[in-house]
Amino acid sequence: MDIKKHKLNVHNSLSGKKESFQPLNKEYVGMYVCGPTVYSDVHLGNCRTFISFDMIYRYLTYLGYTVRYVRNITDAGHLENDADEGEDKISKKARLEQLEPMEIVQKYTVGFRNIMEAFNSLPPSIEPTATGHIIEQIEMIKDIISKGLAYESNGSVYFDVPKYQSQGGDYGVLSGRNTDELFHNTRELDGQSEKQSPLDFSLWKKASPSHIMRWPSPWSIGFPGWHLECSVMSTKYLGDQFDIHGGGMDLKFPHHECEIAQCQAHTEKAPVKYWLHANMLTLNGKRMSKSTGNTILPQELFTGENELLVKGFDPSVVRFFMMQAHYRSILDFSNEALLASEKGFMRLMDAIAKLDGLSSSASVSEMDVDKLITKSLSAMDDDFNTPILLAELFEAVKWINSISEGKLKISDTDLARLSSFMKDMVFFVLALKSPIEKASTNKLDSAMQLIIELRRGVRVQKNWALSDQIRDHLAKEGIQLNDGPEGTHWTIN
Repeated sequence: MDIKKHKLNVHNSLSGKKESFQPLNKEYVGMYVCGPTVYSDVHLGNCRTFISFDMIYRYLTYLGYTVRYVRNITDAGHLENDADEGEDKISKKARLEQLEPMEIVQKYTVGFRNIMEAFNSLPPSIEPTATGHIIEQIEMIKDIISKGLAYESNGSVYFDVPKYQSQGGDYGVLSGRNTDELFHNTRELDGQSEKQSPLDFSLWKKASPSHIMRWPSPWSIGFPGWHLECSVMSTKYLGDQFDIHGGGMDLKFPHHECEIAQCQAHTEKAPVKYWLHANMLTLNGKRMSKSTGNTILPQELFTGENELLVKGFDPSVVRFFMMQAHYRSILDFSNEALLASEKGFMRLMDAIAKLDGLSSSASVSEMDVDKLITKSLSAMDDDFNTPILLAELFEAVKWINSISEGKLKISDTDLARLSSFMKDMVFFVLALKSPIEKASTNKLDSAMQLIIELRRGVRVQKNWALSDQIRDHLAKEGIQLNDGPEGTHWTIN
């Protein structure tokens, strides 16, 4: 795909409007997305954010960009609330389950990756962890202190928001919040507070005696603040300035706001050109959240083991359900919505399965494939509008069914272009998988196991000629039998 022919526009949360996408380094794109805090199973609301940015990653790649996609794993330093209070969530889970914190981290990191794989999401280019970058976080804190924009208090270090503002900073630039209003709407400091201002946020926290995860620093034995890790890892792998920073809408304030302040204090540059935020998935009209318990787990969706569901759903059906809404719009989950999505998904998959068997005419087409492709790509170039893309693809579904029934004619060239384009959009950009193909594979496996068992009986009878005949005939059909000490296995060449 020729990048120059595309005028991609993205909605930049920083300006609040759509802007022409012009990466800092022409055909190269740097994208950072805030990853999961691995202290529990990832819920469907989290998955929507990561699936949305997987779609964005895929479309940028489809256009021809070389994308370095960085998505972190938060495995330390994330307290229970944004006021820098409470217990580290991973430490708390480790204490409750009587495990080492890194056992908790490993368990839920593996679980997260398995779920993303089930949703057919590509792994990021780099997946750094907070605990793997403690040294870099300490170094950034030192630099911010040296510039007079952070201070140590009783072993903890805080970012000085009023000082940052007085030196030309704009705390609130992303979320549109006024600093004076923030100050007045924030609780007054009590006499025991370590902060000089209620707006200040932690860069380093001194560990209490009961805190499990702790590291040495110039200020205390402690751990980094929640916001710091993303500033450190994004700039380490993408540079002081990069193209896209993504995450859930709920991270805009304070997390992303604090990231901007930290980076500007450190590098004296605006770190990100385009801020992209995915909206929430609601359940019963309320935001999905681990803290409130208003969640549903992906595994429950796949198995149907949830009181809200009448059955289980294929991961691709769930992904299709999410693609039917724009990534910046709120999407409400319900069993009825999934059932409707399943019907649409199967119609799409059934049409694509027909593509390879369609008959074409040498030079005649009764449909405008060029227009379909142009309108589909225009939808994606308009801030990744997957609902409009799907609407165009379903127009193509009508064509495919009409061609299959002999009601429409299509040329050889147009059929090849239509087939290639639809498969690119459905299987790569939207990353849907056909359950028809899965079912066919399962049936083939059952048939092959029967053939292998029958051939084993032939070999026990030492009828080597028949055994070789079975093997050779399958090989002509592209199926390879591999005899080994653990039995016979088959593969498709």
